[in-house]
Parts: sequence; C-alpha cells; structure tokens
Amino acid sequence: MTGTTTLTLGGLLAALLVLVANLHPWYRGGREMKQLAAFGKGFAAAACAAACPGGILGWAHTHAGGIANGAGQQAGSAATGTTAASSLTSGQLTGLSATGAVVVVVAVALAVLAYKAAGKADKRRIVGGFFVGSVLLLTAGVAGALSWLPAALNGAGSGVVSAVQGSGLL
Repeated sequence: MTGTTTLTLGGLLAALLVLVANLHPWYRGGREMKQLAAFGKGFAAAACAAACPGGILGWAHTHAGGIANGAGQQAGSAATGTTAASSLTSGQLTGLSATGAVVVVVAVALAVLAYKAAGKADKRRIVGGFFVGSVLLLTAGVAGALSWLPAALNGAGSGVVSAVQGSGLL
C-alpha cells in the first residue's frame, strides 16, 4: 500500500466499521468511560502522529489511509455491489515544531507502553483507535476540529524545554 492524504468513501467505511465495532460493546454494556480508554489511547496517538509532517509517525498516518481505502472499497463493493471510490475533502494538521515533536514522541511512546501492558482485547482496541484516528484525520472535518492540536503540542513542548533550561524558575 502506498501512503495517501486523500480518503475515499471506502476508507471512511472501513474506519466507521472499526469505530462501530469498538463502540458497540461499550453501548451494550455499562457505558462507562473506562471501557473506551484503550480506544482513546490509540486515537490520541493517531492524532499526535497526524500532526507529524514526516518520519515514521507521519508515514504510519498516511499509510493507514491507503489501507482503509483499499479495504473499505473491497468491503463496500462485496457487500453492496457499488463502488466506493469517490474522494472526500481532505484535511491535515500542520504547524508542528521541534519542541512539539518532543511531546508527540513521548505521547506515542506512552501509547506503545500501554499497548505492551494491555491484554489481548485492549491491544486490539488501541490499534483500532489508532487506525480510526489516522483515517478520520485525513478528512477536512476531523482535521479542522483538531486544528488546535499542533499549537497545543508546540506550547507543551516549549514549556518542557523552558522548565529543563531553568527559565523563570530562579
């Protein structure tokens, strides 16, 4: 699969199927927020990766779209007999700086550590959250709703750098 910054209806279908598969047990159960924690960790890691203009995290983000487009088009065609190749309006998160990149790497590392410590079901939920987040962040609507994220990551990174350098502490 090649990386993509354009999502098709098939890719949206794939992301929605994974999202529904993760929300259904929560809805049928006690509807406690802790049931969504693993999925949320994966989604948060994907949001951080979506802010990356390149590197392994940016690569993973764009390749999730290509995988979703292919799988969703195949599923939609097999289920309905119609094609789902129409493109959606694309969007992306931009403006990540070097200080924000520090926060992104730490946040993704925390998600990886959560994945390593999780049970089998929660591992699937974390991966599902990353997949859904990466795919949906290729759309203009979700990327627009989270357009504040790169600035927040940059601000948090600048705060960490200032604290480490001792700025304003003494």
